[in-house]
Amino acid sequence: MDDDLELKGPAYDALADEFDSYEDYLDSQITSTDLYYLEDIELARQLVELGLRGNGETIKREEFDQRKEASEQARQARLNKKPKKLASHGKSVEDLPLLQALKDREEAVRNGKLTTIMFIRDQNTKGQEVSGYIDYGHRLKTENMELVFERKKRLMPKPSDLSFYNWDTQMSTSNPTPNFQVIADNERGLLFKNKRDRKVINVDPKEKPGDNSTRTDVETTEYMQVVVYDHVTRRRS
Repeated sequence: MDDDLELKGPAYDALADEFDSYEDYLDSQITSTDLYYLEDIELARQLVELGLRGNGETIKREEFDQRKEASEQARQARLNKKPKKLASHGKSVEDLPLLQALKDREEAVRNGKLTTIMFIRDQNTKGQEVSGYIDYGHRLKTENMELVFERKKRLMPKPSDLSFYNWDTQMSTSNPTPNFQVIADNERGLLFKNKRDRKVINVDPKEKPGDNSTRTDVETTEYMQVVVYDHVTRRRS
């Protein structure tokens, strides 16, 4: 109930919210007596629309449609403004370095101020060594990360991530995400280009990660290796 009231806001249109269609609106002004004498719902609706039945102040279909559209746009705008609950909110992960690193970055990643790539290397459930580069922002939008922060699900690379490699089977995949483009450079190796500001992140540990980017090795016993690449995003001028 509180959420419903919150979503109504100052631009709330009671008429547009109450009726799903113009016909429903017209029907609300037709009495049982009207139907008894007219014996035709369509005729009754026409009389209401002409102002000959009902309260005499019937709005036209065009105005109704405009108000419905405006009401829906206002509702969507209010929904988008509502702060999203953080998946890490209230989760105690201080003793888990990777999850703490993700928790520290979640809000900035969600609001677009930061993009983060995680490199994880470890053994999968089959005992095979796998590694991959994960777009944290993409995972936040496509998976229920609460399960990860609640430790009900283990965060691991998979073939649909930015880059994935199974060291046992030699299986290798790479995929673009809404945030990054994958570049395989013969000389510089694997690179990731941020789609927002076009800056390139170099994940070679012997090279600098790039403009507005940092590389952080996460010391943890949870995985064989974890590296976090942060990129402060800036729109192109």
